[in-house]
Amino acid sequence: MKLADALEAKFNEQITLEFEASMTYRQLAVVADVQSFPGMAQWLRAQADEEIVHANKFIDHVVDRGGHVQIGDIPAPKVGVDVKPLDLFKAALAHEQKVSEAIRELYRAADAQGDLDSRPLLNWFLDEQIEEEATVGEIVDQLVLAGDDGNGLLRLDAELGSRTSSGTEA
Repeated sequence: MKLADALEAKFNEQITLEFEASMTYRQLAVVADVQSFPGMAQWLRAQADEEIVHANKFIDHVVDRGGHVQIGDIPAPKVGVDVKPLDLFKAALAHEQKVSEAIRELYRAADAQGDLDSRPLLNWFLDEQIEEEATVGEIVDQLVLAGDDGNGLLRLDAELGSRTSSGTEA
């Protein structure tokens, strides 16, 4: 079933937002790297790659449904180099919450159109966003506990550095 034009536009907005999320994570990774937190930078880069995988899932859905993908403008993320790791991950959490709400809105739009074919994909993303927010929220909680303790920050940095990226293709 071909996507309705209004729903196709909503999917294109979500695709753009996923690429924005990737750029946000990349910028946060740069800041972590500049601050000599290579593990946090690695985790953030891996997350940036995952966001591209998410965009590709939405792209595939639109194309498979006979639609046209049009990526919109992606604003450059603004993050100073003097922010603390806690602030980096709070920014990441805020962006994940923004993405979660956008996916819920996309789900509502698909339901309003009676588009049952989008449900499996959107259900997967609803579950994924719960996991994303929980993971980043846990990192925020750990950074709050560590405070300005160098040993705690370095331990968390080492732990986060163990995450590997599977690239940008599913």
